[in-house]
Amino acid sequence: MDKKILREKVLQKRADLSPKSIIEYSDIIAEKLYKMDSYKEAKTIMSFISFDSEVNTHEIIKRSISHNKSIVVPITIPKTKELKVSEVLDFSELELGYYNILTPKKEYIRFIDPSTIDLILVPGVVFARNGYRVGYGGGYYDRFLSKFEKKVDKIGLAFDLQVTDEVPTDSFDIPVDLIITEKEIINCLKK
Repeated sequence: MDKKILREKVLQKRADLSPKSIIEYSDIIAEKLYKMDSYKEAKTIMSFISFDSEVNTHEIIKRSISHNKSIVVPITIPKTKELKVSEVLDFSELELGYYNILTPKKEYIRFIDPSTIDLILVPGVVFARNGYRVGYGGGYYDRFLSKFEKKVDKIGLAFDLQVTDEVPTDSFDIPVDLIITEKEIINCLKK
């Protein structure tokens, strides 16, 4: 199955989740994340800012800030298809940006060096058990992740319905190390 068809199929399934289920499953996923050593030990965490029917990361961001973790969020630069990261000190610093995704208001943009990131929470539409993913088609994350020289933990947050045995891959795709769903934690490195 090609990426486009797979993406559409899973996005529809995810859109069919009730708002109550999205919050309930997101809370379960967040609790699993908080118990992980890679989360506890991380000083700087990069998190996507969820929108629509994605696993809700808003509470993860707020809680991490309140626990004195440095939280950085992606800012997409459509012109160059680039992802930059900016530190967020308070959730109120965000406003709707490109693709109707929350992004830091201009006066609160604080670009940081990505090499300071210890943990990356990665979005996706479909995740394979080996860590490869189908995103939204822009390639932003794969380009961003390919620049890391040091080993950084990459965790995909997804609902169980977004996990499949395999997805089509390209040579430039970068897999995640773990996938957390409401039903399980998948260690992709063991595959």
